[in-house]
Amino acid sequence: MPRSLHVRLDDASIAALEVVRSGELTDSDAVRTALREAAARRLARSAIREEVRTLAADERDRQEMRIVREQLAELAPPSSN
Repeated sequence: MPRSLHVRLDDASIAALEVVRSGELTDSDAVRTALREAAARRLARSAIREEVRTLAADERDRQEMRIVREQLAELAPPSSN
């Protein structure tokens, strides 16, 4: 069921709406587009955060990363300090 929403836009929101509209979309289409894009970004960030938590909790992965860092450090040129 469609839902109607009434909002008051401040100057920054009006400017953002114009960017999303790009002269081609109605206000309603632009708001729907912006909401979908914002939701997709939040879901992606949430998935990345969850993946980071999972990896941080994986002791085998952390040990492997320590080994890789040590190996890379051995390959690095000597410091000139």
